[in-house]
Amino acid sequence: MSALPTLFARHEEQGLPLHEQLVRTLRDAILHGHLPCHSRLPASRVLAADLAVSRSTVELAYGRLEAEGYLQRRVGAGTYVALAAPPSPPAPAARAVTLSQRGQQLLDAAGQHEEPLTLASFGSGQADPLAFPHELWGRLLQQQWRRHGEALRRYGDPAGLPSLRQAIAAYLAQSRGVVCHPEQVVILNSSQQGILLTAQLLIDPGQTVWLEEPGYPGARHAMQAAGARLHPVAVDDEGLNPAGTHPAPRLIYTTPSHQYPLGMTMSLPRRLALLELAQQHDAWIIEDDYDGEYQYDAHPMPSLQGLDRHGRVIYVGTFSKVLYGSLRLAYLVLPAALVAPFARTRSAWDGHSNQLLQAVTAEFMNGGHFASHLRHTRLLYRSRRDLLLDALAQHCPSLAIPHSGGGLQCAALLTEPRHETHFTALTDSANQAGLGLRPLQHCYLQTAQQSGWLLGFAGLENTRLRQLCRQLGELLQ
Repeated sequence: MSALPTLFARHEEQGLPLHEQLVRTLRDAILHGHLPCHSRLPASRVLAADLAVSRSTVELAYGRLEAEGYLQRRVGAGTYVALAAPPSPPAPAARAVTLSQRGQQLLDAAGQHEEPLTLASFGSGQADPLAFPHELWGRLLQQQWRRHGEALRRYGDPAGLPSLRQAIAAYLAQSRGVVCHPEQVVILNSSQQGILLTAQLLIDPGQTVWLEEPGYPGARHAMQAAGARLHPVAVDDEGLNPAGTHPAPRLIYTTPSHQYPLGMTMSLPRRLALLELAQQHDAWIIEDDYDGEYQYDAHPMPSLQGLDRHGRVIYVGTFSKVLYGSLRLAYLVLPAALVAPFARTRSAWDGHSNQLLQAVTAEFMNGGHFASHLRHTRLLYRSRRDLLLDALAQHCPSLAIPHSGGGLQCAALLTEPRHETHFTALTDSANQAGLGLRPLQHCYLQTAQQSGWLLGFAGLENTRLRQLCRQLGELLQ
């Protein structure tokens, strides 16, 4: 009954007697189910005190509602609700909504929404959250808020916090061979946002975009949303292979450090050939270096951006794979002429990225913690990669891992052909058992040439990783 004073206050109307206000309050509460049938009301003396009205006011209201059949009063037993609330009316049918042609195009390009996969499955493809230095991060966050809270609460530069742009430029120069000034770095919320922004600004409807086949579905969706004509280009052991007859591209999307999804690294001759091709066709290249920090068996190849002498490459990086997924910080390294239009357009989209998290990330990098975290996680994820390969060899001899030199996941290919219906049923059975398999078929623009799955391993504890491999082997038998 503690809600009655609040409900009573809603019916205060100038010139309406108090007992009439109370009648309306109680009647509405009964009809809307706030006072269920057979529930006991407070004694008139108690309710009068709660509402700061006279007892006679409550008695008048109770008497009126008893006469109307809403209440029942029993001598010596109290006052009870005598009427049940009517059933709720059915929910109105959803009104049909007609999107604009561009809105429908964006919706179609987005594909189907998939529920987030659990970290305890192959499907996560994420860093291990337990490997992240949470306590240190928390201290840095509090420190930045104390020192710079007033400035960080203001609107920021759409291109990003200067300290973070400087830290990223210094890190990329040392570790990835990227050649840039801090002013060429633009901070975003995700690498996908960077790809979308690039597609919207540099692609006109009908222009040709080369995509790796198989390749990253998110890039395909971004280019479709821009109205591009998609052209798949096959990959081989050296990465995207431009040999053969292809239409002239306006833009080329590639993942040279760790091809998504198959995992090969683009060779140096192939990188130089791709840059020369872009120069010949006046084309842009998006270099998506989504997890290039993790190379286990060889030194990283120099980035395409660092080899570019003509300002053709747009470099995409993210902190989601290195730190933690919900951080939502990524960046573009742009040719100088593109910085202003990209920053202005980004400002119109969503302003800027979280100022506080940018400041903490900059301090994390400048204090040497980022490099330390990378060293630790490289060793951890390499050991889990090794465990995955050993467990698959033991339990899943019908699977091949052609490329496993880096990243947080591997592509596992079936060495024996399976009918599509059988493969789909096998995938469904595995996922019902919690394995979280992601079919490679989703990465093909055309008909899939190989059957298999992406197996994320970095976020899996060793015992769970062995268990998943054993379960997969049982299903493959």
